[in-house]
Amino acid sequence: MEPKPTARPGRSGPDYSIHQLAELAGVTTRTLRYYDQIGLLPPASVGENGYRSYGPAQVRRLQQILFYRALGMECRAIAPLLDAPPEQQRRALERQLDAVRQEQQRLDALAGNLQSAIAELKGECVMKDTERFEGLKRQAVEENERQYGAEARRNYGDTAVDEVNARVQGMTEEQWQQAQELSRQIAGTLRRLAPAGDPAGPEAAALADLHRRWLCCYWGQKRYSAQAHRGLARMYLADARFCAYYDAIVPGGTAFLCAAIENHIR
Repeated sequence: MEPKPTARPGRSGPDYSIHQLAELAGVTTRTLRYYDQIGLLPPASVGENGYRSYGPAQVRRLQQILFYRALGMECRAIAPLLDAPPEQQRRALERQLDAVRQEQQRLDALAGNLQSAIAELKGECVMKDTERFEGLKRQAVEENERQYGAEARRNYGDTAVDEVNARVQGMTEEQWQQAQELSRQIAGTLRRLAPAGDPAGPEAAALADLHRRWLCCYWGQKRYSAQAHRGLARMYLADARFCAYYDAIVPGGTAFLCAAIENHIR
């Protein structure tokens, strides 16, 4: 049964009870009470009997709350966006729309790759080598841009980052697999050396060279320089996201890798 709001004289839209609004929005009354409790969505009014009433402004606000929640945003981060001036609210929603479209493009590319792989297994087509990794490469570019793009563009400039992205998209299957294998070798060597290894020793030198070779897969030999490599290592140490990545491989992994690069990349 559809909710049946009541119209109130002098209002620009109908009023909903908490049950009606919950049904309209596809949430529970418990969720609406929680949003009220934390100040995220107070009702328009509360009657003497304790019944909550929600008007058009609350309906619009709930819509935006659910947009942000669907994108994984925590409730405490949503309130400042909703209470900002309308122009800031519009810009915030536009940023979220861009993020959704980018994710949609990524998923479309992966879905296309999966469909082609399934069709090939069914004997309906033969995939070209250039097609096999398109979705994975695009996913890698977009994920890297999402997580590190702003920092990379600030440090290296838009042209350099765009060239790296184009290089990844243009990788052959062999080049893509080579980069993945080097990444696995780095992780394995790091797990073995970081707990008790010497970052100034010969094994650490081999680790630093593995990282150099992996980096050149993305930067290319012409763009690579030892100075830029050491600068990247310092950024690893300064950025919690990079630390989390290498330290997830082995505790202290970021510090060891960066020390190896500082000692051996000249």
